[in-house]
Amino acid sequence: MTSGLFISFEGGDGAGKSTQLSRLADWIEQATTREVVRTREPGGTAVGQTLREVLLHGQDLGPRTEALLFAADRAHHVDSLIRPALDRGAVVLTDRYLDSSVAYQAGGRTLLPAEVEQLSLWGTEHLLPAVTVLLDLDPVHLPERIKGDPDRLERAGAEFHVRTRQAFLDRASADPQRWLVMDASGPKDQVAAAIRHHVAPLLGVTP
Repeated sequence: MTSGLFISFEGGDGAGKSTQLSRLADWIEQATTREVVRTREPGGTAVGQTLREVLLHGQDLGPRTEALLFAADRAHHVDSLIRPALDRGAVVLTDRYLDSSVAYQAGGRTLLPAEVEQLSLWGTEHLLPAVTVLLDLDPVHLPERIKGDPDRLERAGAEFHVRTRQAFLDRASADPQRWLVMDASGPKDQVAAAIRHHVAPLLGVTP
């Protein structure tokens, strides 16, 4: 058991995860006295930064290699940053977590979902977020939302991103208590307000 609050933001590339994470973090810092830790996967630690470069900007990798590297990053991320912060009572907000691996490496790369999930469950000692916000966006909008050179996953192709989106939606429908599904094509202010409304009771404050 931990005394903190763990929230993850999931969704396809360009869905606005970092924007909504930042908005929620700013609001929590203003509305409460809680410590807020903002992080991401991969890249939330020094080791993660190295793995992020390999995973997103390095040479092509086989699906199993990719899944193992993401799981290794996550295990270190939880052990060195997330769990200590939760034990301090912090609110931890992460841009991607375990569900991204299942969606991308199982849904997108067509590995077995249970095997991909088990890698991360083992590596994190079964730590799951209290809330997972899914910013759902039709992949048809991806080209207009990606700035600069696309990374390895962003340029994986339309069918890959369609499968990834469906994998996220399937996981959300299977566990509605944990997931909050938001239409990422809606106005950013409305999306942010809906997320605050959902999270506020967990913090004992009004949205």
